[in-house]
Amino acid sequence: MTIPIYQVDAFCSNPFQGNPAAVCTLEKALPEHMMQKIAMENNLAETAFVVPEGEDFSIRWFTPAVEVALCGHATLASAFVYYNLLGYNKPEIRFHSKSGVLIVKKESDGKFTLDFPADFPVEVPHPPAEIFDGLDITPVKVYKGKFDYFVELESQSDIDSLKPDMRKIAVIPSRGVLATAKGDDVDFVSRCFFPQSGIDEDPVTGSAHCLLVPYWSLKTGKKNLKAIQLSSRKGWLDCELRDDRVLMSGYGVLFLKGEIYIPDAE
Repeated sequence: MTIPIYQVDAFCSNPFQGNPAAVCTLEKALPEHMMQKIAMENNLAETAFVVPEGEDFSIRWFTPAVEVALCGHATLASAFVYYNLLGYNKPEIRFHSKSGVLIVKKESDGKFTLDFPADFPVEVPHPPAEIFDGLDITPVKVYKGKFDYFVELESQSDIDSLKPDMRKIAVIPSRGVLATAKGDDVDFVSRCFFPQSGIDEDPVTGSAHCLLVPYWSLKTGKKNLKAIQLSSRKGWLDCELRDDRVLMSGYGVLFLKGEIYIPDAE
């Protein structure tokens, strides 16, 4: 059996930036254990598996270690593949996921806009001490959403200079830990650490912005926000809080396309 595979750098306009995602376009769903094996073999932050579902599509995402409930960059990569390589031409593409229906539109300038559920943060009165130990920071307010904890630091340079201890972060009972601050040239910046999910530092995390955008929108009073994720690859997002939805826009760049060969016995 052969499976088409594509790799797209998401939330960037040049190769070797943003977050690389693999996209497997399927005619029918694969067994869960096989999707996990493929994701482990790809060794990227996420591999998306997309299957037609009526006029829409279903989508699932796997890290090298686990399945995740929501992933932004691999959803952008999937829309990129269908619009730019597979002839999809409807005004929007709809993906059915474990986090509900996710809508992506291709804009006239080539950007892709993701329509995702907002994740409104709540302050945590007694956060795990490993957050501060793992990030090597003095205690500050801690917030949490559906998946992640996060802290706000004083400046962009504080985010840049973080040297987290992944062993300490890995024991925190969450998908991961985010650190954010006001940006020097954008509204906010962030870095995202997910050793619990097999990803020490994620290059660009769309789903984390479902949590960060509502926070920074309330803090700044702005509905439209520009963000940079300060991983070594960096990623750029134009964001908007629209009621209970977060819109995130960014470009994609094709890196490779090919086929996966799966023995029939599998």
